[in-house]
Amino acid sequence: MARKKASANYFTSETEEYINRYNESDNQQYRNGIFTDHIYYPFYKLAENIIHTFKFYYTDVDRIEDLKHEVVSMLLEEKIDKFDKNNGAKAYSYFGTIVKRWLINYNNKNYKKLKKIGTFNEMEDGYDTDYRVDDESAITLGKFLDMYVEEMYEQLDTLFTKPSEKNIADAILTIFKTRQDLDIFKKKALYIYIREMTDCETPHLTKVVNKLKVEFYKSYEKYNDRGLIRTKVL
Repeated sequence: MARKKASANYFTSETEEYINRYNESDNQQYRNGIFTDHIYYPFYKLAENIIHTFKFYYTDVDRIEDLKHEVVSMLLEEKIDKFDKNNGAKAYSYFGTIVKRWLINYNNKNYKKLKKIGTFNEMEDGYDTDYRVDDESAITLGKFLDMYVEEMYEQLDTLFTKPSEKNIADAILTIFKTRQDLDIFKKKALYIYIREMTDCETPHLTKVVNKLKVEFYKSYEKYNDRGLIRTKVL
């Protein structure tokens, strides 16, 4: 049997239709057949392309091939049945976002195992995250950023009413939350990274970033004015 030829159109509207059929059926044999013949390959290629595009190469498996199969298994076991055709999202974007976020967390965990030290040294163009705390009541900027991320998650629905903006903000906060071992924490690289995660245009991304930045500085000034953030570099 000839192998399917790799194509940029590996994940089509037909793939989405088969995913819907899979989810609508209670017949496990029928579902298995649909997955094997029509869904497995698009999921496999989706995993492959995202792994190589974003260089998710920190893995605890022997081969990248094994990582691809882990991603496909994750989609089958945990995510495929959560896809709802009535929510407006295309299957390709929906599962692509899931894979990217899963691989970010996976990559970061394995980076820690392999390197034992963090490589996150700056935020935007200048903050150093390693500070000495002379006063026990003060916190590092890194700790403050963790608190800020949690505050933003709590206010997400209030700050962003449009689903597209909420999705962008969620992607940004996800990266901030798992920032310790990301090599891409430069402003230009982050913009590219988030655009790929959310399929958003730069103006929409900039709008969300600016709103989050306003909230960041409001919160930062509140803590800093009270002397609760130590900015003395080691």
